[in-house]
Amino acid sequence: MSEAQQPALRARLEAAVQHLVGAGVGSARVGLILGSGLDALASKIEVSRSVPFGEIPHFPVSTVAHHRGELISGRFAGQDVVVMKGRVHGYEGYPLSQVVFPVQVMRLLGIDTLVLTSAVGGLNPLYRESDLMAVVDHINLMGDNPLIGPNDDQLGPRFPDMSEPYDRRLVEFATGAALKEGVTLHRGVFAAVMGPNLETRAEYRFLRMIGADVVGMSLVPETIAAVHAGMRVLGLCAVTDMCLPDALQAAEIERILKAAADAQPALNRIVARVLAALAVPEREDEGA
Repeated sequence: MSEAQQPALRARLEAAVQHLVGAGVGSARVGLILGSGLDALASKIEVSRSVPFGEIPHFPVSTVAHHRGELISGRFAGQDVVVMKGRVHGYEGYPLSQVVFPVQVMRLLGIDTLVLTSAVGGLNPLYRESDLMAVVDHINLMGDNPLIGPNDDQLGPRFPDMSEPYDRRLVEFATGAALKEGVTLHRGVFAAVMGPNLETRAEYRFLRMIGADVVGMSLVPETIAAVHAGMRVLGLCAVTDMCLPDALQAAEIERILKAAADAQPALNRIVARVLAALAVPEREDEGA
């Protein structure tokens, strides 16, 4: 079935939500989307239900080997959560409007806070492999936007404001969590590219010149859809390879996944502290 023949977005969303509720996936306040090599956090969740992407109506299915493709419902750090173990990308052939379909489903399940993790290439020479970074802004160089096409006013406004796509308070929570854990957490700008190839030396120079600290092939479309839907977003990245044009090494997927695995324990602890802070009444949750 071509995209033009697909049911209207609202009908597709309702079909997906109905299936998930029928499968026992409950409403939650917090959603998490786990990136490449960063899905070990799912093992920390008290799982109540797990649903493969392929069983959810209209849900895009990951074709990348290291993305498991499961939607998990459960509890983590005192919060009811819905977790995507794996994600889909534009480079797999999906339009960005379909890439963000799971985010819109999460919103209809009651989620108002979205935590996104991503493996990224480091452009800032002060960063190192396995360092963590909280995203404070982004540059969309994907040549596409998930909101192109008819707008569903029930989901969000036609022209959503992007003056603060990453919630400042959540970034402060993450920074406080990192301090308590003795972990370095940079703050920086994420440049999103379509992929799937990695960039050339000249492209890395360009990205750094326009203000990017890291580069990746995800996170930004989901952020745009989440902000459009009125959700708060926290983006956390693990630097899995350094992209310094004058000292560039050929990328090796095994090394990238090892760097992600090395970063995972600290990332898990930061996410746990942020979610625990969110579970505290607002007047009391000063600092994670």
